Amino acid sequence: MTGLAPTTGRVDIVAGGGQGRRRRRRREWLVVAALGAVAVLLVGLSLAVGGYPITVPDLVHTLLGHGDTKDSFVVLSLRLPRATLGVLVGVAFGLAGGLLQTLLGNPLASPDIIGITGGASAAAVTAILVLGLNGLVVSGFALVGAVAVAALVSVLSRRSGLSGYRFVLIGIGIAFVVQAMVGYLLSRADVRDAQGALVWLVGSLSGARWQEIGILAGWLAVLLPAVAILTPGLRILELGEQAAAGLGVAVRRVRVAVLAAAVALAAVGTAAVGPVAFVSFVAAPIARRLVRTGSLALVPTALVGVVLVLGSDLIAQHALPGGIQVPAGAVMGVVGAPYLLCLLATAHRSRGVA
Repeated sequence: MTGLAPTTGRVDIVAGGGQGRRRRRRREWLVVAALGAVAVLLVGLSLAVGGYPITVPDLVHTLLGHGDTKDSFVVLSLRLPRATLGVLVGVAFGLAGGLLQTLLGNPLASPDIIGITGGASAAAVTAILVLGLNGLVVSGFALVGAVAVAALVSVLSRRSGLSGYRFVLIGIGIAFVVQAMVGYLLSRADVRDAQGALVWLVGSLSGARWQEIGILAGWLAVLLPAVAILTPGLRILELGEQAAAGLGVAVRRVRVAVLAAAVALAAVGTAAVGPVAFVSFVAAPIARRLVRTGSLALVPTALVGVVLVLGSDLIAQHALPGGIQVPAGAVMGVVGAPYLLCLLATAHRSRGVA
């Protein structure tokens, strides 16, 4: 009888661990369902609410192709592209921030904090104000700018391996440089040209077009499967480089691949709508708090990004009286800035910024 006791104890531990995993998995699915419902509700509000309100039955008929001419024009040509772009951009920004923060082990490792979206902004403003370009060409410049800044930060921070602390510090320094460049270009530009550039710099879903949405959707169709493939290796990396290498993970290759995927997600999102501030920064921490896990939760993080972008855009369109609209990025700035200040104020207690 005594010989069976250790085995029974191990069985109990394994059973307890299995129950804990099942509870976490069940909670994650509940969070995903709740966030998905909120996202669908926000999409519905985006399509129905506005200067020309549409009832729910009319909205359903219009989406099914049976609406009248006016409803079809308002929903399918004006509001649906904007809502669709908000969903895609929310996924891209949310995952980009979550991947970087997990890879570098630093809550400040967000594309908008370490200069990646700043590089996109500088390149786009150069295209608008210096070269006189517009449309998809500006988006292409933004994509190149984001990738260039990310590559520069990576090279400068790799002196003795990829360090989250050094990566963030160098990224913040480069972010100040590109912000100064943007400020200089704006100060030298014509007022009307500068106004158009400023709208893009704040980040807005207005003027969404199916052509741009198709390009963004194509990028995500490539990047999302890549992220799903890289996630198991990233989870093992959270145990530490030595432990991950001992488990057979190609540490350097996984780090480079995850970094490239995160930069690409941030770049294509910024190229589509501009640098919507703080979505990448807060999406993953909110998702982790909801799921109650210390590791990256991909689907909840993406859905939180969608909810933040759509919610910000709704507030930006309808919160101010007199039909005054502001860019969605301005609303997210109001939400994200206090979070950043709280994080910086409490970082020294938990030593979370290093």
